Amino acid sequence: MAVLARVVRTRRVRAGLAQLVFVFVGLGAGFAVTRIAWGPRVASAQVIDTLLAIGLGVLGAVAVIFSLLFLVVQWVTTAFTPRLMLFRDDPIVWRTFGFALGLAVFCVTAALAIGKQPEVSAGVPLLAMVLVLVQIALLRTLQLRAFSAIQLAPALGAIAARGRKVLGAAYPEHGEVSPARSPLLPPHMSVVWQHPPMVLQRVEVDRLIDVATAANAVIVVWQSPGATLHRGSRVADVYGGKLSEASVLQGLIVGNERTFDQDPLLAFRLLADIALRAVSSAVNDPATAVQAFDELGDLLGSVAATRLDPLRRTDHNGVERLVIDLPGWEEFLRTGVDDIMYAANAPMVVTALRDMLRRVRDRADPDRTELIDQRLTWLDDRVTERNLT
Repeated sequence: MAVLARVVRTRRVRAGLAQLVFVFVGLGAGFAVTRIAWGPRVASAQVIDTLLAIGLGVLGAVAVIFSLLFLVVQWVTTAFTPRLMLFRDDPIVWRTFGFALGLAVFCVTAALAIGKQPEVSAGVPLLAMVLVLVQIALLRTLQLRAFSAIQLAPALGAIAARGRKVLGAAYPEHGEVSPARSPLLPPHMSVVWQHPPMVLQRVEVDRLIDVATAANAVIVVWQSPGATLHRGSRVADVYGGKLSEASVLQGLIVGNERTFDQDPLLAFRLLADIALRAVSSAVNDPATAVQAFDELGDLLGSVAATRLDPLRRTDHNGVERLVIDLPGWEEFLRTGVDDIMYAANAPMVVTALRDMLRRVRDRADPDRTELIDQRLTWLDDRVTERNLT
């Protein structure tokens, strides 16, 4: 359990590091203002009042940040899908929050630092005003991001953009040659998950390569990022050299939910969820589902034309050290198409889904068209039954 705690805690530490840095920078800058000597001098009493007013007033920005966060998260959960957390995880949210804390700490610390001085440089209040303007600019950017997050088209575009980025990193470009796989003997050790269910969010590639290189081993991770690790499931095999189970698990970042770090299927899951919610009887908004097909079809078309091999990484000598199993073509189709296909009843949705698959088929490699044809046949039958042609 100690290994699991360290793995989960890694994301929490990284999430709070930016805020901690802002606070310490504000603290140090507050003590350093007494050394500012350039420019005209002003009475310290007036500067102290100004700094305290800014320091206490800027805490209102914290309330604005969290109000926007709660509003957007609730709206997205209700209107789109509870798994869509792009705004919550957007760096601008926590950087704006951290900057507000740092500014408050700076103002209060500076006011205390110059408390016994009769006069201070005019640069002190000027610096505080510049920082306030920066805070206002960050809040404006945050508001614009919040407005985009609750609108359908920007949300769909953001999901698809993140999906393309993950796909580009997970799979080699079309025509690129992957490193040849080294012949492997029976595994020296299998790593089995012995903890409550958790989501594999990210594989620390460099860390595992270093560990495998030091032991002259090859690590094969059988669970792709985004998969849920269940108790007793095989996570990885170690070939060649000897490695401890803890050294392998420390290279796997797990958590309670899926993230866009390395998950190739998450964008497809989110777009499919939005479409499914739109075609449900409770919402009954087929136009939203059709709009989601534009981005979903583009992602599927890209995958259909890409070689879907496991991710292989080598050390600095070109020796294969790490293999990560990744989803295949059928998994992408099941995630992005099948649920919608069986749930759709509106003529607009059925015909739009069929048209999307036809566009995907036009871009697909020949060995992938059979699975698409099976789904197209099923959709053609539904269209014929309902006289939708």
